Amino acid sequence: MKITAIKTYLLKHPMSRPTGPANFYYRVRTTLIIKIETDEGVAGWGEAVAFTGVRELIEQQYAPILIGRDPLTHRSLWRELWGQNFGNGMALGGVDIALDDLRGKALKLPVAELYGGRLRERVPAYASAMNYIEGKDPAEYYPREATELVARGFRAMKMRIGGQAIKDDLRAIKAVRQAVGPDVKLMADGNGAYSLGTAIKMGRELEQQDFYWFEEPLPQSSPGYAGYEVLTSKLDIPIAACEGLTCRAQFKEAISRRAMAIVQPDVCIAGGIGECLFVAEMARLWGIQCMPHCWAGGLVIAASVHFLSLLPDASWGRTTETPMLELDHVENPFREQLFTRSIEIKDGFATVPKVPGLGVEVDEERLNYYAADGR
Repeated sequence: MKITAIKTYLLKHPMSRPTGPANFYYRVRTTLIIKIETDEGVAGWGEAVAFTGVRELIEQQYAPILIGRDPLTHRSLWRELWGQNFGNGMALGGVDIALDDLRGKALKLPVAELYGGRLRERVPAYASAMNYIEGKDPAEYYPREATELVARGFRAMKMRIGGQAIKDDLRAIKAVRQAVGPDVKLMADGNGAYSLGTAIKMGRELEQQDFYWFEEPLPQSSPGYAGYEVLTSKLDIPIAACEGLTCRAQFKEAISRRAMAIVQPDVCIAGGIGECLFVAEMARLWGIQCMPHCWAGGLVIAASVHFLSLLPDASWGRTTETPMLELDHVENPFREQLFTRSIEIKDGFATVPKVPGLGVEVDEERLNYYAADGR
């Protein structure tokens, strides 16, 4: 089998209303879809963040290396792609997902089995929801949204905070806790909106509300998330962080400083499933949990479900903490509408596919409809 073509599709979708975290509103959803074709008619699909330069790197640097090569020589290809451009985890993450999908289809194995076999058949999912809506008060609609998510089977959910004064965000936080009760896991994402002092102050308030973690309250200073080790030493609530890191070396620096209690590698940002597995196992040496970041379309969701099926629980206890899938609930047609078959999510759990590859099927007619430049 030989790779014959690398195709990329930049997708855009205008949102019906401005929605987002503490520091900006999303008005358009974007993603970059990657298709790797072969001379045997088998194709693999991947997804990358649509940041400037990612598409060009894939088309101009990766494609000449990949075309004509055997996609089953995975370790050799990954090493070449990483070394030729000083390591770009975002471009390589999307391509590596496509290579995994292609390898799985060629070998007639689900992606999880390519990495040694799943540890679970279902992955618990948490709703990444409750975002700011321009012109609306979160204290009014956050609890209503949380109640609806509980009715749909979610036992864990995350809200965005940091876009208002602490006292105003606290109104929404307390209203959500009252609405869902004490048995639902609640998490808060600050999206880098706090200073060190206000992050400590808000963290202590979240502790009083029994929140499961406080995510990325300080700015994502590159490469090591400066100041985060102070938060982990000052607060009892676990700090979750490092979704923006792109390689094992960056994660090693942050983990060794204990900049977080929960590490959040993203398969499409940090070089793919294999690299994220390395990060997760490295974090375990410091007693740090892995709860991957996932804020993209259906291909990254599928890759994340396979990745999560490979991660062990936090301990050997009969009641322990199982790694969870982050399931974005912000308007995004690239989650389900782009597929004729997508990941099954029901009652707060995602089923790990048993069919070859990622287990999803792209609808190419819909893909071309959303493609911003017709390709």
